[in-house]
Amino acid sequence: MFHKEGYQIIMTSFVLAAIIAVGAEYKIENQFIIKLGLQLFALIQLILVLQFFRNPKRVTPINENHLIAPVDGKVVIIQEVFEKEYFKDQRLQVSIFMSPINVHVTRYPMSGKVTFSKYHPGKYLVAWHPKSSELNERTTIVLKNKTFGEILYRQIAGAVARRIVNYAEEGREVVQGTDAGFIKFGSRVDLFLPLDTPLDIALNDRVKGGVQTLAHKA
Repeated sequence: MFHKEGYQIIMTSFVLAAIIAVGAEYKIENQFIIKLGLQLFALIQLILVLQFFRNPKRVTPINENHLIAPVDGKVVIIQEVFEKEYFKDQRLQVSIFMSPINVHVTRYPMSGKVTFSKYHPGKYLVAWHPKSSELNERTTIVLKNKTFGEILYRQIAGAVARRIVNYAEEGREVVQGTDAGFIKFGSRVDLFLPLDTPLDIALNDRVKGGVQTLAHKA
């Protein structure tokens, strides 16, 4: 199963791969290594695109007392920071880095109401750069419910990513684990939580979006 945001790119990649493979077969004679190399290149680029836009079915154990991972990836930051865009106070930041081989679907970490949603154009620093959260192309989304109050998550484009897709609209009621968007070709997601939020993950853990619990409230 593939994400709808990848349909056009997948089709273009398939056509390109077919042109290269067929062209090499009929246009290159007596140069088997070159022909095979081009055909393998066409196949590999198609496989990479397909795996990037895969959208595996995830069954989310919906729980109002849990925050779940919004994406697949590695936890690269857990620290107290000053969040200056929306809260303008100290928050607990949890950052998840997605490599190109991770699933790049963004899922809502909790059920609730979207109280803020904003897109910011910006640079394309590598996603693990300390300033990428403030300088890169990004979206800022705030969700609110009775258990956690307001939490903020931020989709951040990386050095390769050139488009962030965000489905969160202000005023909309959303369901934990459902599709919240997509970041194309490498990225990071930051979450900003209340300081007293008990975490269920640690630095360098690898998490699974839509199913794994990041934090909880008793």
